[in-house]
Amino acid sequence: MRVLVIADSDSYIKWGAAVLQRMPGEWSTDFVVLATPVQPSSDQLDAALAGTRLAGTPVPVLELDEIARRAAARRPDVVLLSLRGPVQRVVIRAIMAATVTRRPVFVTGLPGISIPANRLALSFRSQTDLVLLHSIREVREFAALAHEMGIEQEFALATLPFLPERRTLERSGDDIVFAAQAKVPRTKDDRMLLLGWLAETARRHPHRRVVLKLRGRVGEPQTHAEQFPFDALLDELPDAPPNLVVATGPMSEYLQRAAGLVTISSTAAIEAAALGVPVLALDDFGVGRRQINLVFEGSGLLGDHEALLAADFRLPREDWLEDNYFHPAERDDWVAAIESVVDRRAAVDLPLRRQYAGRLGGPLRHVWDRKRALGDHDHTLSGHLVMFVGRPARRAVLALHAMRRRVRSAA
Repeated sequence: MRVLVIADSDSYIKWGAAVLQRMPGEWSTDFVVLATPVQPSSDQLDAALAGTRLAGTPVPVLELDEIARRAAARRPDVVLLSLRGPVQRVVIRAIMAATVTRRPVFVTGLPGISIPANRLALSFRSQTDLVLLHSIREVREFAALAHEMGIEQEFALATLPFLPERRTLERSGDDIVFAAQAKVPRTKDDRMLLLGWLAETARRHPHRRVVLKLRGRVGEPQTHAEQFPFDALLDELPDAPPNLVVATGPMSEYLQRAAGLVTISSTAAIEAAALGVPVLALDDFGVGRRQINLVFEGSGLLGDHEALLAADFRLPREDWLEDNYFHPAERDDWVAAIESVVDRRAAVDLPLRRQYAGRLGGPLRHVWDRKRALGDHDHTLSGHLVMFVGRPARRAVLALHAMRRRVRSAA
């Protein structure tokens, strides 16, 4: 089995490298990073690859056309698309255009907590042959959503690939680690409020470090754009205690020294629980789709800032575990599922799956998608020209949709 893994942003590189790490040893693997505006810094890349066989090795960063030529020359059986949603269709088109023989099997997935199932995430991945998900609940909810949307999609279960084997750590550290996220809390006021709680926690526990564990420093790209980075906001916080510190790097290193982890809804909560590190999932900003924390309902991990100030961290309830990321290893079927699709491809030519949405516009839409995905890494003349046409047209379409929504709500 020949596998080409293509990744782009920090979280997708971490996920793709970890999936590669779990692949059967007899599979031949190749890993590349697609050059895009969210290409991580060298420090972020090192952190994303830590703990995998790719750590410390040079990873090629290639333009889209170079990746397409690489795929055509090496003819992988499987292409694992460890990419942000809008980029996937662009890469599939490029590989298909360069393929002169039987196409590869396209496999994809999501790099962390994916509850609730998301229509947009599914739409972006509709052309892939197989989607890897990481909990029994995720498979169930995404399958139901695909049926509701009329998308024929196959799903497979894979334990979160960067999850350590569940075990209890010997308590060797006193750090309180905060797993920051770009998307939540959303507003500057809420982020400053949260930062104030962390500072007060540091003051109440002066013998402990309170570590603001970030995905990147100010100016470093991330999978999701961060409007109000915590390290920048820290400069606005009066009298920040000296034991409130900012850190970057592999989350696994900080969990080794953690007495507890606090977050809104980071997948780091699952990593911590797997190591026996107690967790607090803050619910002061609500529990819902926007906070990405619905998955923690019934887990016993939700709590408010008063629990944070008291350093009241918890382990998940036993009756929550199996449905949510801690299923028995024998339930994983992703390797068999990939092999099954590859076997079908060997027997008959598999047609490329139908793209669910974004089909209008023909070649011009394809040029627009490519420019939006690659930014300055799209060197085509058509890509530069389409922005002059596409941006005004897109604004007009969005305005029309907004007007229709207002009319419907007023009716």
